[in-house]
Amino acid sequence: MGILTRTTTEERRRLPLSTAGLAIRADGDNGAERFVGYAAKFNSRTSIGNPLRWGFYEEVADGAFTKTLDEGDARFLIDHDSYYVVSRVSAGTLELAEDDKGLPVDSALDPALSYVNDLKANIRNKNITGMSFGFQVVKDDWQLIDVETKGGDTVQAELRILREVKLFEVSAVTFPAYEDTEAGLRAVAAALVRRGDKAAIEQRAQYRPELLDLLQTIDREPGESTRGTDTDTEPTDVTRLSRTSVDRRMQALAARYRLAR
Repeated sequence: MGILTRTTTEERRRLPLSTAGLAIRADGDNGAERFVGYAAKFNSRTSIGNPLRWGFYEEVADGAFTKTLDEGDARFLIDHDSYYVVSRVSAGTLELAEDDKGLPVDSALDPALSYVNDLKANIRNKNITGMSFGFQVVKDDWQLIDVETKGGDTVQAELRILREVKLFEVSAVTFPAYEDTEAGLRAVAAALVRRGDKAAIEQRAQYRPELLDLLQTIDREPGESTRGTDTDTEPTDVTRLSRTSVDRRMQALAARYRLAR
């Protein structure tokens, strides 16, 4: 099998409330309130899509954020929307640093921002129930692992290990898990774009042929506002997989699985 051209697709991963540990606490120095939580946990296996058919398992390796924390300027957002910027590393209002568990988040909360007050109330009322981080993969690897099914059988599945990522933002999110099929499909498609392995795409397309179409619709830029009004040009990497980057083999797959083009 040939290899697809790799792109710089943004991906997102989420943690539920029980793992993210969201809280609003008082700063010991001046009593001001701060947000704390975890955007990612190391070596914690997560299901992306259906790992036994069209998805995979994934883990974030220790040190995956080391370089990006030294070089980057991440923001803390609400639901990945850059209209709702809570804090920023370069502004001195957001602290990100790896520990032995993962990526802890410690953010100032400016009461002059109305949506920050909404965020605090939503966390206390458990309307905001998790964290997420937006990133691009710099280094990853894939391996086969044995998985025991509920029926007691042992089957093989793929495990993706994120070794190094470029972090754009962390977010407090309303929906911390991939609760709908579309979100899971898009997460798998983004990983397949990065991987660029047509054999892996073909294997999954047997179960979910719509993945082939999703590979050509992953076109948001990292940090793009969901309101469509963001004028910030950082970062500059465009995450579009155009039709011209998909060769005749992919077109043949679409025809085989009767996917409308």
